[in-house]
Amino acid sequence: MSTELTDLTDLPELPELPDGYEISTDPARLDAAQIHRWLSEDAYWAIGRPREKQDRAIAGSLNFGVYQSSSGAQVAYARVVTDHATFAYLCDVFVDRSVRGKGLGTVLAAAVRDHLAPLGLRRIVLATDDAHGVYAKAGFEPLADPGKWMALRQK
Repeated sequence: MSTELTDLTDLPELPELPDGYEISTDPARLDAAQIHRWLSEDAYWAIGRPREKQDRAIAGSLNFGVYQSSSGAQVAYARVVTDHATFAYLCDVFVDRSVRGKGLGTVLAAAVRDHLAPLGLRRIVLATDDAHGVYAKAGFEPLADPGKWMALRQK
């Protein structure tokens, strides 16, 4: 049995995007200054991240933005680091505090999942301290054998 993510029939359906919002992977639409503010000032995993480092991360990644349809203002962000063949790491997922509670985080995670599905990736991973329920609704689950995974961390 293949474990590649090409068949979405066993995964939860994409939650419906609330009216008035749209998702895009167009890099020209990203509000890099807003993304940096969100992450460097309000995201526990990226507090203090320099703007230059955030800009490099954006440039080297597949980026997803959620936007208010009427104004075009960005209200959420997700970044994917991937080789486009076997592996992807979903990171820097952030929903502006003013629009939290509308399901945008779950819709965004599911949109990333569905966007990557045609690539036939073996796995998409992420790390979270506090949003397991958000990602579970999009089909993510804890690692079956986390003891196999290792990390090289900067001290």
